[in-house]
Amino acid sequence: MSVLVVGTTALDSIKTPKAENPRLLGGSASHAAVAASFFAPVKLVGIVGKDFPKRYIELYRRHKIDLAGLQIAEGKTFHWSGEYEVNMNNRRTLTTELGVIETFTPHLPEAYKSSPYVLLANIAPALQHHVLDQMRKPKFVVADTMDLWLNIALPDLLRLVKRVDAFVLNDSEARMLTDDDNTVRSLKKIHKLGPKYVIIKKGEHGSILSGPNGFFVAPAFPLDKVVDPTGAGDSFVGGLLGYLASKGGDVEKHLRRAIIHGSATASFCCEGFGLSRTTKTVAKDIAERVTALEKMIKF
Repeated sequence: MSVLVVGTTALDSIKTPKAENPRLLGGSASHAAVAASFFAPVKLVGIVGKDFPKRYIELYRRHKIDLAGLQIAEGKTFHWSGEYEVNMNNRRTLTTELGVIETFTPHLPEAYKSSPYVLLANIAPALQHHVLDQMRKPKFVVADTMDLWLNIALPDLLRLVKRVDAFVLNDSEARMLTDDDNTVRSLKKIHKLGPKYVIIKKGEHGSILSGPNGFFVAPAFPLDKVVDPTGAGDSFVGGLLGYLASKGGDVEKHLRRAIIHGSATASFCCEGFGLSRTTKTVAKDIAERVTALEKMIKF
């Protein structure tokens, strides 16, 4: 079954203490779509400007990502520039140039509207609503978010979580949303807002799933070298939903294993700038890390 991914398609300029790389392929939809493509067919919805490099279009196509929903508009592609500290949990935004995304309205091609699995990657909640308004009874909808929308679009976000099956956010965003420093209490409070499943991402410490069958605590794949963590969270969710789509059937039956596949996929993202390492990965590499994670957590 196919996965519909809607989010930002961007150019990222990333600086770390050891290197600097300008105008890499980035954005929530790019990272998520490539990650999902290892497991299932992907349909991508986003917008880029006329300055978007053709080599990035070809990169999408090498991963067999359907680009009928990618708009190419007059103007410049959304550009983000950021700098990481030695501790890569800390970064600061240097510049944000919205470009064509400022006027983006996601219009779904007719063939996209019946997609069974939908990932509303990080983008304005109003646009995520607009996508759902066009869908025809999807099987499973996942929404990701970020602190910006908690600050400037909270009413839209609160309406959104009532409409999705799974809601994904990181631990600091969970604290912001619930005004509670305790993760367990935060999960319970978020469930009351509507979603059946809640996943809290904890970076290098993995993630926590809360659902009808209780908690599942999943590790991140341990890396001895992190080059660039940009997009790892999007890769995690993309890999997760791609795996679910590849299995079909009962979501509950496959969700925990899907999270492990998402963790394994995201680990490759951290080993290179932008999508440079992820796009050199093959399914066998991911399977090996899934097996390694299973051995690490089995007792």
